[in-house]
Amino acid sequence: MYEYNSTGYFAQVPGMMEELCEQELKELGASNTKVSYRGVYFTADKETLYKINYKSRLLSRVVAPLKTFHCNNTDVLYKTGLKINWEDFLSVEKTFSISASVAKSNITNSLFASQRLKDSIADYFRNKYDKRPSVETVSPDVRFNLHIEKDKAVISLDTSGESLHKRGYRLLAGEAPMQETLAAAIIRLSEWNGESPLWDPMCGSGTILCEALMHYCRIPAQYLRKKFGFFNLPDFDLELWEKIKKDCDSKIRSLEKGIISGSDKSQKILETAQNNLSRLPYSASVELRCHPFQHVKKFENGTLITNPPYGIRLGETEDVKVLYKELGDFLKTNCKGTSSFIYTGDPALRKSIGLRTSRRVPLVNGKLEGVLLQIDSYEGSKKKKYRENPDD
Repeated sequence: MYEYNSTGYFAQVPGMMEELCEQELKELGASNTKVSYRGVYFTADKETLYKINYKSRLLSRVVAPLKTFHCNNTDVLYKTGLKINWEDFLSVEKTFSISASVAKSNITNSLFASQRLKDSIADYFRNKYDKRPSVETVSPDVRFNLHIEKDKAVISLDTSGESLHKRGYRLLAGEAPMQETLAAAIIRLSEWNGESPLWDPMCGSGTILCEALMHYCRIPAQYLRKKFGFFNLPDFDLELWEKIKKDCDSKIRSLEKGIISGSDKSQKILETAQNNLSRLPYSASVELRCHPFQHVKKFENGTLITNPPYGIRLGETEDVKVLYKELGDFLKTNCKGTSSFIYTGDPALRKSIGLRTSRRVPLVNGKLEGVLLQIDSYEGSKKKKYRENPDD
C-alpha cells in the first residue's frame, strides 16, 4: 500500500484556475476536494483516476503520493529513497525522470535534490540487480515528482505522463499560441454548448477551434494519447482502463457544419489550423475562411471567442491598439445578440476596445498573466441559452 491508496491524489493546475479545476474534478467523480496553490487535492477510486486523466480539459497533471517524510537535508532524502520498492513502478529496462521543487526549506537547490533522489533510485537497482534504469528527460517511461516544502518531502508518481495540456493534435503552432488548457477554460467560462454558432475571427493555429470541437463532440481531451503514467502504478487494471476508454469514446457525437468556424487574414496560418484540426474526428465540419474580421458584414446571435495579437507578441504597441479599437467597433456594429470572449495578455488593451465589459477573469497563458474580457452586444437581460454540459 502506498499513500495515494488512502490519502488520494494531487492535481497540478494552471495558475488562476484552481476553483475552475476543482469544479471539473467534482464533475468527473472526484471527492474530498481541497484547493491549494496551483493545485487541488482529491480522492478517487481507480476508475475515477483513469477517467480524470482521460477526460480532463483543464488539469496539467495528476500525481499519486508514494511517501511523505521529514527531510531537512539531502542525505535523509537519499536514505529514504533507498527504502522505497522502486521495482513496483520501474524496471532496469525502463527510463525515468524526476521533476523537483523546493520552497521554504533547508534544502534550497531543487536540481541537487532531484539528483540525490536519482542516485538513490540508481543505487537501489544496482545493489539489487547489478543494473540500473537510465534517466531520460524528454520522453521517459516513468515520471516521478519530488516536492519539498518546510522540510516536508513528498515523493509522487506522475499518473498522467506528459502534461495533460498536450492533446496530440497540435504538431504545428503559430506565433505565441494559446495553451490548450486555457482555451478549454475559456470555452467552459463562455457556457457555449452549440446552441449558437461559435466563431474565432483571429484563429491562428486553431487551438480554440480544436478545443471547441472536442468540447461540442464530447471527444475526451486525451483521445489521441497512447500511454499514461498510471499504467505504471502497481495496481493498474488494464481491463478496467479499456472499459473506461471504450465507454468515454462511445459518447462522442458528430458535428454539423455551421456550428464552429474560424478565420484569419493569413492563408499560411490557416493551413496550420487545418492541419491541427485534421487529427480530430469531425474536423471537416469546422469552416475556415481567409479574411480579416473587418471584412465580415455581421456575426449575430452567436458566441465569439478569440485571442487577438497583443504587444508582447507583435512588438508594435500602437498597431495593436488600432487592432483592438477596430475589434471594438466591429463588435458594436456587426455583432448584435452576440457574447464575445476576448483573451489578452495585456489588460490595458481593454480600454482600446472601447466597450463595457460584463465580466473580467484573470487567467494565465503559460507563464504570461492575462485577462478574459466578456462583452455582450445586446440590449436587455441575457437569455439563459445554455442548458446542458456537453461532457455530461
